[in-house]
Amino acid sequence: MILLDSPHQAKQYFSEVKSEKKTIGFVPTMGALHAGHGELVKTALRENDLGVVSIYVNPTQFNQKSDFEKYPAQLDDDLKMLKSLGAHAVFAPRDSSSLYPDQFRYQLALVEETKYLEDLYRPGHFSGVLSVVMKLLQIIQPTRAYFGEKDYQQYHVISQMAEAYFLDSEIIPCETIREPSGLAMSSRNVRLSPDGRKKAAEIYRVLKGQGSLDEMRKLLTSSGFKVEYLDEMFGRRLVAAWLEEVRLIDNVKI
Repeated sequence: MILLDSPHQAKQYFSEVKSEKKTIGFVPTMGALHAGHGELVKTALRENDLGVVSIYVNPTQFNQKSDFEKYPAQLDDDLKMLKSLGAHAVFAPRDSSSLYPDQFRYQLALVEETKYLEDLYRPGHFSGVLSVVMKLLQIIQPTRAYFGEKDYQQYHVISQMAEAYFLDSEIIPCETIREPSGLAMSSRNVRLSPDGRKKAAEIYRVLKGQGSLDEMRKLLTSSGFKVEYLDEMFGRRLVAAWLEEVRLIDNVKI
């Protein structure tokens, strides 16, 4: 497994790979990897000649500095996991200055007349997401890029961006991986207490249930969640809710 720590080094490596006509499956991550990431990597390896992962905690997509500072970092453990899975290369930029040499001056923006869901409650979030994903796709030039459906609006927006900018990479959604309780796997789950982690599974149970959105919101609120949104779009029922100062999101097909 090759570790690439600068855009220049990565571009050089992937240029050589593409000259050999090999397909590249790419999984972008912010590290703190779990079994959900592992499934994305396995899919990328199964469907391509090379499986590649990026690890970078992107500061521009956090609208709260405290959330960015609390995001778990465990690079050594992440690399061990990826090596055991058989990943061929990992792109882990040393610092933000290498990926943002312009000091964040240039960023993509999602222009919407009406903001909704994540875009409404996390101002600037998608500008940061689209900007860093565009940079990663330009550097790695993957054949296919894999995104988990837990962040469904994110997948939707990135897919539309790739189409709007005529990118060659195919954007592929992958089913949400869940803990035995039904809780959607997330790097943020480690910040929950044992009791909080059990309670967090209530989100999935409520989403799958019957009744109106208002009734579901009341069920979550009565269970101790602070609900930001609970809505239906993209043929899905989506929610964002806080528990123990941890923001959790999930969705299910309607």
